Amino acid sequence: MSLTYAPRSMPVSLGFGSKRSLHMIERNMLAYRRAWLILVSGVFEPVFYLLSIGVGLGKLIPHVTGPGGRPLTYVEFVAPALLATAAMQGAVFDSTFNIFFKIKYAKVYDAILSTPLGVGDIALGEVCWALLRGSLYAAAFLAVTAGFGAARSAWTPLALPAAVLIGYAFAGLGMGCTTFFRSWQDFDWINLAMMPMFLFSTTFFPLGVYPRWVQLFVECTPLYQGIEIVRGLTLGAVGPALLWRAVYLALLGTAGLAVATRRLGRLLLS
Repeated sequence: MSLTYAPRSMPVSLGFGSKRSLHMIERNMLAYRRAWLILVSGVFEPVFYLLSIGVGLGKLIPHVTGPGGRPLTYVEFVAPALLATAAMQGAVFDSTFNIFFKIKYAKVYDAILSTPLGVGDIALGEVCWALLRGSLYAAAFLAVTAGFGAARSAWTPLALPAAVLIGYAFAGLGMGCTTFFRSWQDFDWINLAMMPMFLFSTTFFPLGVYPRWVQLFVECTPLYQGIEIVRGLTLGAVGPALLWRAVYLALLGTAGLAVATRRLGRLLLS
């Protein structure tokens, strides 16, 4: 069986990749063999937030109004949001900083393109790896959340697939944005977007505490959609609205993946 390699000057399909993208995941797993501590360290950040804010500050807050007007303990309110945030942060880190380094400095993708893998395989493989990292953080945090008794709904196991969807949305979005960056200073835009989402997307406070114009802005953010899905599942407040939120995240991730694939084609094949 012979393999045919496409020269860089030839037109190359910019589709969403193929099963060859699994080799990108394998490559990243091998790369983290000696840096596994970096990979798992992200598990602890949401746990620290849960202990300090959810449990500590929660002693001063008798209850919070949850979905459907149901009174919740502060831990029950904060824990689902931190789970969604863990999925977001894990996915964003790998789909932004690491991708930029591989493109601009390590030239990893230039070497990969000398194999049968194409830009679509690279983009799909990297997005899948990023969402796997985010899902790892979310799964570990979900186990911690269960230990605090903040996930008693029969729908709670579905919070993990929801975290995978959140990771997909932010991985695609993060990688798509990164392909436009020219220097490390451009990552200030990532921090500028993530910090307000983390603080205001009903992570620590109900939506009703904000003015209406702030509420409208928050409701458009992907993290808010993810938090509402996870919170609804862990609290048993399941309805058709969660499906539309899931569609929003799926479309966002797919759009980001499409942009990342096209941009990688221009950066690496031109």
